[in-house]
Order: sequence, then structure tokens, then C-alpha cells
Amino acid sequence: MIRLLDFLLSLLGLFFAMPFLVILYLIGLFDTGSPIFMQERVGKNKKPFTLIKFRTMSVDTASVASHLASTSSITPFGGFLRKTKLDEVPQLWNVLKGEMSLVGPRPGLFNQDELTKARDAKNIYNVRPGITGLAQVNEIDMSTPELLAETDYKMISTLNLKNYFSYIFQTVAGKGSGDRVK
Repeated sequence: MIRLLDFLLSLLGLFFAMPFLVILYLIGLFDTGSPIFMQERVGKNKKPFTLIKFRTMSVDTASVASHLASTSSITPFGGFLRKTKLDEVPQLWNVLKGEMSLVGPRPGLFNQDELTKARDAKNIYNVRPGITGLAQVNEIDMSTPELLAETDYKMISTLNLKNYFSYIFQTVAGKGSGDRVK
């Protein structure tokens, strides 16, 4: 049921957002010269997939978790995209392809050993990663791997249609701060 909802909602989201995505892409061209950011992430069963987002940091920023990056690497337009969470909208393509869900644990990087170990202990990789979830709406990010894994486990254990739509609504309504950069 969740996969069907993911597919239908991401398809509708991409269809209706397309004009805005084109505008954001064009603005991004002037901002960084390379508006699309793609990065290998850890997917379901630890299978790698390429996450797609709008670029919010300068092109030469090191490929590290957001909380390890410098705030000086965020571009002015990137700051706007992060604040409004519009940088995440291209991930609807990942959801449509079945690599992600709208709701699930945020996909980490393969070099985040502490997070991977904490999530392994809780079997978090048995589900698709998501765009949003319990941790995101409660501002828990990857800088606290144990807390994040515990929160992901709680979300997965209690996920039902009501919670699924609740996390999506809370995210769209602006709850949570998105990816933090120190």
C-alpha cells in the first residue's frame, strides 16, 4: 500500500511541480553553474543508489554529511532552497523509481560508519530510505547517529497510513529544519 501511495504521490508531485522545477533549475544555473546534485547513498538492504537534489552548496564542497560541511559553502540561493526544503523535491524521481519512499529514514553516505553501525543494529536497512520521517520533523539529524537510528526504528515500528501522511504534512507545513550545516 505504501509503495503504491509513494508511486502515485511522487508522479503527481513531479507533474505539478515541473514548471517550478524548471524555474529553480534555471536559477540554479546562475547560482552554481551546476544546479543538480547527485550523490551515492545507502539504500534498502545497503544497496547503493544515486540521490538527486538541487545543489545548495558550491560545486567544490567536499562530499561529506551536511552537518560536517561549512556554512560558508552554502550559496545564497542554496540557503533559500534548504530553508524551504525545495532542494528535496527532485528526490520525487528517486521515489518514483522505487529507490526511496516519501517517508522513511534519510539515506546516509557510505562513509558514515557510526551511523551505518547504529542502523545495522536496528535493521533500518530493511526498508527504503525516505525524503522525510519522524527524525526530520523532530530536527534529529545525522550528527547524532545513535539517536537517529533509535528514532528511525521507532518510526518504522509504528508506521501506518496516519503517520505516513502526518510526516508528509508536517514537512510540507515547515516542521523540522532540513539538513543542518554547522
